[in-house]
Amino acid sequence: MDTLNSLADGFAIAITWQNIGLALLGCLLGTIMGALPGLGPSNGVAILIPLAFTLGLGATPSLILLTSVYYGAMYGGRISSILLNIPGDEPAMMTCLDGYPMAQKGMAGQALSISGIASFVGSFFATWGLIFLAPQLVKIALLFGPAEYFALFALAFATLGGVSSTNQAKSAFAAALGLGLAMIGVDTQTGVPRFTFGEVHLYDGIDFLVAIVGLFALSEVFIFLEHRHGNADASAKKVVIGRLTPPWSMIKRCTPTMLRTSFLGFLAGVLPGAGASLGSFISYSMEKKLVDKEGTFGTGDPRGVAAPEAGNNAAAGGALVPMLALGVPGSGTTAVLLAVLLSLNITPGPLLFSQNPDVVWGLIAALFIANFMLLALNIPMVGIFTRVLMVPPRILMPVVAMVSFVGIYGISGSTFDLLVMVGFGIGGWVLRKLDVPLVPIILGTLLGNAMESNLRRAITIDNGNWGTLIDSPLAIGLWSIAIIGFILPLIVGKVVKRGMRAGRDTAKDDENSLVD
Repeated sequence: MDTLNSLADGFAIAITWQNIGLALLGCLLGTIMGALPGLGPSNGVAILIPLAFTLGLGATPSLILLTSVYYGAMYGGRISSILLNIPGDEPAMMTCLDGYPMAQKGMAGQALSISGIASFVGSFFATWGLIFLAPQLVKIALLFGPAEYFALFALAFATLGGVSSTNQAKSAFAAALGLGLAMIGVDTQTGVPRFTFGEVHLYDGIDFLVAIVGLFALSEVFIFLEHRHGNADASAKKVVIGRLTPPWSMIKRCTPTMLRTSFLGFLAGVLPGAGASLGSFISYSMEKKLVDKEGTFGTGDPRGVAAPEAGNNAAAGGALVPMLALGVPGSGTTAVLLAVLLSLNITPGPLLFSQNPDVVWGLIAALFIANFMLLALNIPMVGIFTRVLMVPPRILMPVVAMVSFVGIYGISGSTFDLLVMVGFGIGGWVLRKLDVPLVPIILGTLLGNAMESNLRRAITIDNGNWGTLIDSPLAIGLWSIAIIGFILPLIVGKVVKRGMRAGRDTAKDDENSLVD
C-alpha cells in the first residue's frame, strides 16, 4: 500500500505542464534518434544531455526528459529494422528477421504497429516490475557495508561485457582505462594531486558529462567523417507503408507472445550486464521454439516481430532497477543516466528512495506517461517518423557536433572542457575501430572514486586486513556472481553472437532472394 501511495505522489509530481511537455519532447526526439541507424539509446541520451542542462532544468524534469528519450529510442529502433533491414541498434537486430519480410509483403504498417504495441506491453510490464522489485532490492542493499559495496562494484565491472560479449579482455581493458581516468584529480583522503600534470583544470577530476558526450556523440561524428555514408534514404523511398492498423486477429494471436517475452526481457534487464540485446535474443529464440510449429518465423510472422520488441523494451525498463536501487547501471544507457544523476548531486542507491523520493517516484510516474505517449505517437505518426530515415548524415552529424559543443560550453563555460571533449571523441573513435566497448570506460569514470573510498574504508576498519573483503556471506556471494559473470560470456557468448549473426545473415539472404 505504501508503494501505491508513493506512486500516487509521483504522479502528482510528474503531471505538470512542464513535465508532460518534456516527456512529449523526449518521446519525439528519442524515437527519431532510435530510428536513425547506428545512433541507438546510449548515443541519443548522450547527445541530448547538454540540452537538459542548458535549459536549466531541475533533477526531476531532467530525468523525465532523458528517460523519455531512452524509452523513445527503444521504440524507434524498430523503424529502420522493419523498413530497411538495418537495425537502429543491436537490440533491434532480431526484429529484422520477421519485420523486413512483412514489409516486403506490403505489411510494413502492420509490422510497425504490432512492434509499437509490443514495445508498449514490454515497457508497461517492466515499469510495474521496477515499482515492486526496486524497493525490495533497497532493503537488501541497506545491509551492505564498505566491503560489500566494493564487491558490488567489482561485480558491475566483471559483468559489464555482457552475456553477448565474447572478448572479455577488451572489456577488462576498457574498465581499467575508466578506473585510471577516475584517479585523475586531488586525492580526497590525502589532498595530493594525482595524474594532473600540473594542470589546474584537472584538480577536480574529469567531468562525467564531458567524457560521455565526447565518447558517444562526438566519436559518432568522427566515424561519419571517416566513412562519409550519406545514402540512407535510398531504400526508404521504395517502401510502401500500407495499412497501419493490424487486424484484431493478429493482435489476439500476438498477445500471449508479448506477455511471455515481457517477463523474459525484464529478467534479462535486471541481471547485471545482460541488457536489451540478450533480452531480444532470448525472447525471439524461446518464442520460436515454443510456438513456431509451422516454421513461419523468419518469413514474416507477426509473432516474430512482437517477441523481440516486447523483450528488448522490457529489458530497458528492467535495467533501471539495479541503477536506482543499487547505484549500479544494468546497461550502457543507464550508465549515462547514472552520470546525469551524479552531476545533479543525487546518489543512486538504497538511500535514494528515502532521501529523494520526489525524484525516483516522479521518474517512475513519468515512465508510465511516456509509455502511453509513445503508443499514441508511434502508430498514427509512423509515416512522419519514417521520413527521418531520409535525412542524410551529412546534415545530421553537424547538428550533433553543434549540440555537443554548445551544450558542454553552456554547462561549464570552459574552453578546456571542450578540448577534453574533443580528446575523448578522438579516443572513442579509435576505440570503436578497435572494437573496444565504451560503456566500461564510462562506468570506471563514474564509480572509480566510490570503489576506491569503499576499499580504503573497509581495510581501515579492519586494521589493514585484506581478508575483510571476503569476510561476510553477502560479500562472498557477490564475488561468486562476479566471477561467474566474467567467465559466462566466454562460454555462452559465442552461442548468442552466432545466433544473432545467423539471424542477420538469414534476413539478408531473404532480402537478396526477394530482389532477384
